[in-house]
Amino acid sequence: MKVKDNRMETLKMLISSMELGSQEEVLNALEKEGFKLTQATLSRDMKQLKVAKAASMNGRYVYVLPNDTMYKRVSTPRSAAEMLQTSGFVSINFSGNMAVIKTRPGYASSIAYNIDNRDIPELLGTIAGDDTIFIVIKQGAEKAAVIEGLSMVLPDIK
Repeated sequence: MKVKDNRMETLKMLISSMELGSQEEVLNALEKEGFKLTQATLSRDMKQLKVAKAASMNGRYVYVLPNDTMYKRVSTPRSAAEMLQTSGFVSINFSGNMAVIKTRPGYASSIAYNIDNRDIPELLGTIAGDDTIFIVIKQGAEKAAVIEGLSMVLPDIK
C-alpha cells in the first residue's frame, strides 16, 4: 500500500503545481516521477481524489483537486519527490507573544498537530488554517527558546 500512498501524494502534488489538461499529460508527469501506470489506474486514482476539471487563468481546462484553495498553484514547480522530502515549513514571524508560521498549502494542520503534541513549554497552543499556523507564546518566553522548541518539529526553522 506504500507505493499507492506515494503515488497518490505525488499525483496531488503534480495536479496542484502544474496545469495538466489531459490524462496523457498526467501519466507523462507521473512517469517522470518514477510511476508507470495504466490509464485505468490513473482514472481510479483521480476518482478517489475527487479530481475535477476547471478553467485556469488562461482559459484552458485543467485538473484540480477538491477545495482547490488547499492546493494553490506555484509559479516555479519543483518535482513532486523533492516537495515530499521537505517539512512544509516556509517562514516564521513574531509579534509580541504571538507568532505566525507560513507553510506549504495543506501542511499547516499536521505541523500544528505535531507542535501541540510536542509539549513545548514556551507555547500555549496553536490554531491552524491551510497554510498558516497562529501560535500563542507564554508571556516572557524568549524568542530563541521558542525557536529551539520548534526546531524539534521543524528542523528547517534554524
